[in-house]
Amino acid sequence: MLENCNNILVLAPHTDDGELGLGGTIHSLISSGKKITYAAFSTAEESVPEGFPKDILKTEVKNATGRLGIRAENLLIYNYEVRKLNYVRQEILEELIKIRKKQTYDLVFIPSLHDIHQDHTTIAQEGLRAFKNTTILGYELIWNNLTFNTQCFVRLSKRNIEAKIEALKEYHSQGKRDYLSDEFIYSLARTRGVQVGCEFAEAFEVVRLFL
Repeated sequence: MLENCNNILVLAPHTDDGELGLGGTIHSLISSGKKITYAAFSTAEESVPEGFPKDILKTEVKNATGRLGIRAENLLIYNYEVRKLNYVRQEILEELIKIRKKQTYDLVFIPSLHDIHQDHTTIAQEGLRAFKNTTILGYELIWNNLTFNTQCFVRLSKRNIEAKIEALKEYHSQGKRDYLSDEFIYSLARTRGVQVGCEFAEAFEVVRLFL
């Protein structure tokens, strides 16, 4: 399926969500010549730790996505307030429709529809509404997922996982969160790989599939 997807959109509620959920897949797709547009809807200025500039996550997401191979012109950064995306869901839907009208996407990645974080839920639901006529895969952020259906797998190389780890290291402002550790990233990728008989993989839910 991915061989036929040349123009791909990643919807990230916050900077780093896309890298966490599918950083290895992004690196693999770009390495095979695919175009990826990455839209981050909140830079979480209200949650930036003391000692960092309030807009630090703008810099960090630029550096992180750059490490995965995403071109600067294909990175869209919005400044919606963290944990309050649901307050402006219609506005977000309208922005998503603007993105859809600018170009045609073969595949859209959204957070899992089982993600219980309020911002992730908003982007998942509005992403589905805006791109309901496009193939959609939901990515996993297991610390926020009430459940997750491993219906689709992307086989990855060690280099893809290394690139994901290198990208996440750009988020200096996020400290030493467990899910940013090398150990966690490798462990989850190995777990998903075991499920499909390869060394590393990332798993996705099939939300919409057009063949």
